[in-house]
Amino acid sequence: MRDLLRATAEHAADHLEAQAEGPIRPDASAGEILRTIDAPLSDAPTDAGEVVDALVRDAAPGLMHIGSPRFFGWVCGGALPAAVAADWLVTAWDQNAGGATIAPATSAIEELAGRWCVELLGLPEGTSFGFVTGCQMAHVTALAAARHAVLARAGWDVDEDGLNGAPRIRVLCGEERHVTIDRALRLLGLGVRAVEAIAADETGAMRADALAEALRDVDGPAIVCAQAGNVNSGVVDPLPEIVEAAHAAGAWVHVDGAFGLWAAASPRRRAEVAGIERADSWATDAHKWLNVPYDCGIALVADAEAHRAAMTAQAAYIEDAAATGGARDPLDFNPEFSRRARGVPVYAALRSLGRSGVAELVDRLCDCAERFAERLGAEPGVEIPARGLNQVLVRWDDDAATEAALAGVQSDGTCFMSGTTWQGRPAMRISVSNWQTTLADVDRSVEAVLGAAAGAPA
Repeated sequence: MRDLLRATAEHAADHLEAQAEGPIRPDASAGEILRTIDAPLSDAPTDAGEVVDALVRDAAPGLMHIGSPRFFGWVCGGALPAAVAADWLVTAWDQNAGGATIAPATSAIEELAGRWCVELLGLPEGTSFGFVTGCQMAHVTALAAARHAVLARAGWDVDEDGLNGAPRIRVLCGEERHVTIDRALRLLGLGVRAVEAIAADETGAMRADALAEALRDVDGPAIVCAQAGNVNSGVVDPLPEIVEAAHAAGAWVHVDGAFGLWAAASPRRRAEVAGIERADSWATDAHKWLNVPYDCGIALVADAEAHRAAMTAQAAYIEDAAATGGARDPLDFNPEFSRRARGVPVYAALRSLGRSGVAELVDRLCDCAERFAERLGAEPGVEIPARGLNQVLVRWDDDAATEAALAGVQSDGTCFMSGTTWQGRPAMRISVSNWQTTLADVDRSVEAVLGAAAGAPA
């Protein structure tokens, strides 16, 4: 076992080092990789070392170098060294982190990591948390707490009686919301048709006046979903006005802060998410700006009792950790029983960075995004239709030129950006989320983009 793990660690280190300079885009598609590895399952066992060597060999052409400091596609972070090492330990420990009795060490570590997150983000004392797979399940978890709370206020116990015959819940969301909100509503039985889309301004931010108007006739259970960081523009909704209008109407406010919530950890950027602490629940990713390995999202709920009521599960064979030692049982705040100890890499990341390190990381990534906008926006025929926090949208006067520039830079290999459609037109979307990215990486990437746009090698 020891020799196998040492050899595997060497393979992993080689991969991490290769990301710094090697081409970022994979050489092979998923279909091509499948054709390479496709074979009947052997009847006889295969040596574990051979299995690992084959994995390394066969996967290599299809690995996207997401951990590169010049990977700017979608909104993907890298992985801090301490977080990678902690994630390896989590695998080796192989704890079932669902309960505090079966996994006391990881439960305690996650408890502290969650409290650190609440403090860093400036959320109310006593805010509960659950470490889940990503922002998608963080939405499901937090909105389940919201569903429980707003129906309880209306005299309905959704956990016992379900939704059949329950009062209708109105869900008010910006028209520029992320698709994971809709998916969460489907999973929770509320359905996408429950959504009342609120108009957005030209930056993608929800219009507070339109929300206030829509809330005028609310007289029953209602949930408002706001956004701290539009997935395209990075712009934050006007949270103080949204929270005030929603609470005046008795509505629960949930914030999609997949990446933007971390701006609250920076003294320089905190004003951009002002008012976020007055919401009722929040969802964010740790595998974006905090740079822990996939997968890790965090659901946070100001009303810990509503959170626990929506998630808890008990059985005769499960020891009540709180009753025996005052410990917090993770399964009371997560939608899973058996689960990986995702909070341990979060603990490692936060401890390695400290408060100042998290703030520096957030600030540097935003500064890098600003450099992209300044340099590319100064070029003739190029415009920056929207930008905020660590997100930048770029497009050329001609849509065909935008698409050609995007395809060219992806093929070049110096850096990688993904595309999107913004207000009916194609755009290059730049998301700066990696802990290693510097202004020098931005400048090198800008030259590659401009070279691709000119149709010449970068």
